[in-house]
Amino acid sequence: MEDAQVGWIAAIIIGGLAGWLASSVMKSDTGIFLNIILGIVGASIASFLLGIFGVAFVGWIGYLVAGFIGAVILIWIARAIRSR
Repeated sequence: MEDAQVGWIAAIIIGGLAGWLASSVMKSDTGIFLNIILGIVGASIASFLLGIFGVAFVGWIGYLVAGFIGAVILIWIARAIRSR
């Protein structure tokens, strides 16, 4: 996410928003701290995975989209592991 030009405070705010959106869409019951973690880690994972295919996100909106996609992937993985 170094190309997104998003500072740490903005990353926390946008990551929290992305995590909250993902937990709302996925009907996951997570708290605000976990939403922030999901959004920030999710943005990093999504940027890496989509970067392999040549897709790049730019700016705050890109960071939000990447965070949302990554957080949804993380929630899905957690549910798959828990259901075993």
